[in-house]
Formats: sequence, structure tokens, C-alpha cells
Amino acid sequence: MPVTPAAKVEALSRDFRSQRRLADALGVSPAQVSRWRQGRGIDEENAERLDLLELAMSMLQRIYEPDTVDAWLFGFNPLLRHRRPIDVIRQGRVEELLAAIRQERAGSYA
Repeated sequence: MPVTPAAKVEALSRDFRSQRRLADALGVSPAQVSRWRQGRGIDEENAERLDLLELAMSMLQRIYEPDTVDAWLFGFNPLLRHRRPIDVIRQGRVEELLAAIRQERAGSYA
């Protein structure tokens, strides 16, 4: 059964501790996040960003505590050529992000 964008926004708002922080992570206005949470339409580009952020959060939460996930997403990362993972998400660069998370996971178990 597909998960609606509204349900994803609800869950990610909890993960980010507010809709405002989620909006910042996605590079959109808080009002836009509020509309999505109410079930109003989402364009394809933002739907893909939302999906990628949800996937990244799921993968990172298996490795790190919530505060570390936040620091990882918003900090500069040498695995991403010193870019912030959140910026890579905004750009929709799925493979780069997933490769960096896989490397983090491999390193965390080393």
C-alpha cells in the first residue's frame, strides 16, 4: 500500500522536530509543507525530494541516534566532496547520497 505524501510529511516533521525544520531541509516554505501535510498536491520534483529524504532518514536512523542523524545531514561530508547531504538531497542526487550512507554504514561496523 503506497504511503501518501501527507503521511511522509507527518513522519518527517516528527523526525525533524518541526515543520519549519523539515521545510528548511527540503528547501521549501513552511506553508508549502503545511499544505502537503493537509493532503494538498505535491509536484513531482518535491515528491522525489520527500521520498529521498524519507529513505535517507530511514537508513541513517539504523546507524545513528537522532542528534547524530541531524548533524550528518546538515554537516559538510568528505564522502560527498565536502558538500552537505541535505544539499545533495535537494539536488536529487540519489546515487551519491546512498553511496555515502552505505560507506558510513560500512565504517560504523568496522
